[in-house]
Amino acid sequence: MNSRRQIIHGSVWIGLYILIIVAPFLVLLAGQSPPGRGFWREVAVGLGFAGLSMMGLQFFLTGRFKFIEAPYGIDVVYHFHRQISLIAFGFLLAHPLILILDAPATFRLLDPLTAPWWATVGVAGLAAFGVIILTSLRRLALSLSYETWRLSHSLLAMAAVTLGVAHILGVGYYLQDPLKQALWVALGSSWLIALAFVRLIKPLVMLKKPYVVEKVLPERGRTWTLVLKPVGHTGMRFQPGQFAWLTIGKSPFAVREHPFSFSSSALREGSLEIAVKELGDFTATIGQVPPGTRAYLDGPYGSFTVDRHPRPGYVFIAAGVGITPIMSILRTLADRRDRRPLFLFYGGRTWEEMTFREELQELEKQLNLQTVYVLSREIPENWTGERGRITAELLARYLPPERLDYEVFICGPHPMQLAIKGELGRLGLSLENVQSESFNYV
Repeated sequence: MNSRRQIIHGSVWIGLYILIIVAPFLVLLAGQSPPGRGFWREVAVGLGFAGLSMMGLQFFLTGRFKFIEAPYGIDVVYHFHRQISLIAFGFLLAHPLILILDAPATFRLLDPLTAPWWATVGVAGLAAFGVIILTSLRRLALSLSYETWRLSHSLLAMAAVTLGVAHILGVGYYLQDPLKQALWVALGSSWLIALAFVRLIKPLVMLKKPYVVEKVLPERGRTWTLVLKPVGHTGMRFQPGQFAWLTIGKSPFAVREHPFSFSSSALREGSLEIAVKELGDFTATIGQVPPGTRAYLDGPYGSFTVDRHPRPGYVFIAAGVGITPIMSILRTLADRRDRRPLFLFYGGRTWEEMTFREELQELEKQLNLQTVYVLSREIPENWTGERGRITAELLARYLPPERLDYEVFICGPHPMQLAIKGELGRLGLSLENVQSESFNYV
């Protein structure tokens, strides 16, 4: 029943998304319209309208609105955001290119010294969208820090949409009717309101629900567990395997926030735990955070949880820090005294880096859990476990015949996930029953 409700909910949002994109065309067709100006010119105008509508809706897709991401999971929403951005930019880029090819004299509108203002702001808006796309695809190659990218991304997006709406109103060929003008003003305003909600209203709500770092516990594999205690409120309820955006030592209005999975049991009351591995500039000093430091959480988010996928059994495949959300799931199932069959395939470079391995041994006593460790480097002389990669043959040696009815959860580096999905396909497991978490939301 819950799955059916999610399908209906998701279908409604997809229908609304399509309706908003085509709304400008429906309104333009209403009432009196100016005469057409040739097929290709009209195609160019249509692509411009559609592209700007799609770009404006990105404010809602990236706004972490729970009522939007609920049917799909925020990872799916962010993946759609990245892909649809490229399509929308293609529409916007095609708009002037088709106009110039259809009427070469239009090329003069690219000269800001002689072109009318509405042409100049249109070119500026398109350039801003281009910078957004380039810096998002090549952020690491351009050596942009996450904080710099995020701030510039927001400012450029706001400017680009504003310039785009101004361009449409300035041209005004199809907007003589006040109703048609009001449509674009309403659309542009709604996009900016969504941005204001994310950057102003949501931080204000978070400001009233702070946390403090109660403890910083060292774990294996250069990983640290942050124990966060709520201050003046009861804390956050989440489903095992979900995550939140964490801000440490700064106000919730700061751009420096990062997504991390909960590692504690979802049944734990009061304080919660987040395990963080030393990987980048932000996490390199995570172990030095002093107790008492103020922190803020925006969440919970994500569909990487057994609570959304009830099955007779589960298979977990983790590598490196990917064990974090799986620990939350296992700890929760232990607190629930769940006796369903569980299989964990845990890959790592060395035995010493296997985070939480001692606790996993204890969880095997509380759960119907079998853990299979797979080492790829520095294998101990007396090692009798698995080595190399997690392959279909390795999985088949441990999983029972009824594995086709199990749900599979994969968490780790993106290349590892792709490889594992290929192995699961060889094993006959449907990818419809495979959930993955990659921590990549940029």
